[in-house]
Amino acid sequence: MGSGNGPVVVKFGGSFARSVHLRHWVKAFAACAGRIVLVPGGGPFADAVRSAQSEMGFDNRAAHHMALLAMEQFGRALASLDGTLAAADSTDGIHRELAAEHVPVWMPTRMVLNAADLAASWDVTSDTLAAWLAATIGARRLFLVKHVEFSSTRVQCDELAAKHVVDKGLARQLRSGNAAAFLFGPTDQNALLDAIQGVGHAGIEIE
Repeated sequence: MGSGNGPVVVKFGGSFARSVHLRHWVKAFAACAGRIVLVPGGGPFADAVRSAQSEMGFDNRAAHHMALLAMEQFGRALASLDGTLAAADSTDGIHRELAAEHVPVWMPTRMVLNAADLAASWDVTSDTLAAWLAATIGARRLFLVKHVEFSSTRVQCDELAAKHVVDKGLARQLRSGNAAAFLFGPTDQNALLDAIQGVGHAGIEIE
């Protein structure tokens, strides 16, 4: 699984829900069956939560729970697009789907709500949760697939947070774990496939 280092956690940005690249990425993920764990972003589903919170005034605890369900909405949609993608809401479920040569699509609500070390805040979104999951299952690599392009081979996590490419909690979560993090752009399907197989350039390193 992932060049001998266990599965690779791949966070897939929710903005791809309405992207022309969506189907290409689903095909790439299916080709990595048994080797990756897919973490869906919230995308338009999480945007609806933000809008509703602004209008209704419910607290961050409720918004946090609803945003987790937004990730699950995108995840359920992704899992319906290819038979190798399968929803998983526990570590046992993740490992079971990996062993079956599937792509577990993480349904985070149950695990995250039971985690005392994760704040109920918009600073902790699917980016940080993907890094947390990587630490939880012992993954040594975290790939973030985003609708962004960078020309450099390395980028500072704080710089990405300042540009709202990643959430504010990611840097701290990466420091507390052992996973190396890399950024992939919207058309980097082949680069990700090569990286999963341990050949070629592994995307942009996040420091």
